[in-house]
Amino acid sequence: MPKISASTVAAHRASQERALLDAAHELLRETLTAPTMAGVAQRAGLSRPSVYQYFASQQDLLQALVRDIFPRWTERVTGAMAAAPTKADSILAYATANVDLVAEGAHAVGSALATLAPGAELNEQAGRMHRQLQEPLIAALTELGVSDPTALAELINAVVHAGTRMIESGQDVKDVHLHFKTLLGPFVAELRHDESSRTTGEPSEAVS
Repeated sequence: MPKISASTVAAHRASQERALLDAAHELLRETLTAPTMAGVAQRAGLSRPSVYQYFASQQDLLQALVRDIFPRWTERVTGAMAAAPTKADSILAYATANVDLVAEGAHAVGSALATLAPGAELNEQAGRMHRQLQEPLIAALTELGVSDPTALAELINAVVHAGTRMIESGQDVKDVHLHFKTLLGPFVAELRHDESSRTTGEPSEAVS
């Protein structure tokens, strides 16, 4: 039985699993390719057989990494939106926060998993996460009174995905921010004006 480095077996397993996930994430950010089980074990300072006590395969490890990263991705995006000076500005904050995370390497997990194990299960998981991530954007657009917020959210996400591809092709994230301001800035400014008009009681029209 391996030496327990925590107060309980459960705490020890949680600590070891955390170390393996952190090691896998570090390697993925460094190489942009799916890390091997041996590489993860070495980075975490564990034996290769130890990794298989927590993850049955490389695919299992990467899927766990996606589940680990996604809540933090959502929290980062919603936090950026909440910190925006106005509800309208939260739309641009949504876009920039997403590409910031891409630039930091979080998006590489999904890309690596897709190349390792394409298929219906992965596509369903990706679609579910995409819908969950869109929820705060749709909620903000709804509160701002736009018509068809779901369709507009899809268009905004198309812009975000284009920014993602730019970063993955080597473009600096600050340049992508400027592109977002150029493209989304007028829309956000109109939303901000309508938001201000509602606050002051002046008449305004819904953005279409």
